[in-house]
Amino acid sequence: MMRSLWTAASGMNAMQMSIDNIANNMSNVNTTAFKSERVEFKSLLYQTMQRADLDPANTGGRPVNLQVGLGVRPVATTRMFTQGNLLQTPNNLDFAIQGPGFFSVRISEDDDITMYTRDGSFKISVNEAGEIMLVTSQGLPVLSTDEEPIVFPEDVRISSISVDSEGNFTFLDAEGELQDLDMQLAIVQFSNVQGLEAMGSNLFAVTPASGEPVMEADGEVAERSGVVQGYLEGSNVSMADEMINIISTQRAFDFNSRVIHASDEMLQGAANLRR
Repeated sequence: MMRSLWTAASGMNAMQMSIDNIANNMSNVNTTAFKSERVEFKSLLYQTMQRADLDPANTGGRPVNLQVGLGVRPVATTRMFTQGNLLQTPNNLDFAIQGPGFFSVRISEDDDITMYTRDGSFKISVNEAGEIMLVTSQGLPVLSTDEEPIVFPEDVRISSISVDSEGNFTFLDAEGELQDLDMQLAIVQFSNVQGLEAMGSNLFAVTPASGEPVMEADGEVAERSGVVQGYLEGSNVSMADEMINIISTQRAFDFNSRVIHASDEMLQGAANLRR
């Protein structure tokens, strides 16, 4: 009976983490390019009372094991990198990625730290040198295929900037002619996107599990992504699915609490036998 208490408690702890994860998904239903997560579980150790034994020399051998499980534990949170819906915006500096790619942004100039995001809600900022830069909503410089911040010339009208599906920048000059800016958005892919570490603010960091980023412009990827100007990628959270997950998780939590209550009553009955 004591075993059942701890086993059911592990189930309640696991369901609590599942509820926490569902709450995070639902709270980010309107977050640009947010990718929903699910919690994965594994059973804990098994206590073996008797092992299976089919040795012909052993009379009355057991064909199966006698084992009791000791509960459950969460082992991973898997992020669903499915494509979110594209939402049209009036801003020509909003970009959405169709495909598996990520934008590259510079976190620290001193340490040359780069992180990656699917959030293409970019803005214009002026740096210390007075240059016009393309930055994220947090002011982080967006990188080009040269792995340098994207800086626009002073004579470029921001409203005239266009970006094609491969991330190449062009603009209309004073005569209305299309001019090439000779800059391209750095779109990268990873061999294992599940290995990326979420850092908050829609940013992901490289880990040994994710592998190093592969630049799409180098042509070493199986499927190239497409950049769509004037659109943002919406969250891929499905509220209907999350509501179903809440109900099933709450039921599982309730069932485990009932197991603890039943075990407690059995322990109380056993304690009363001495009276």
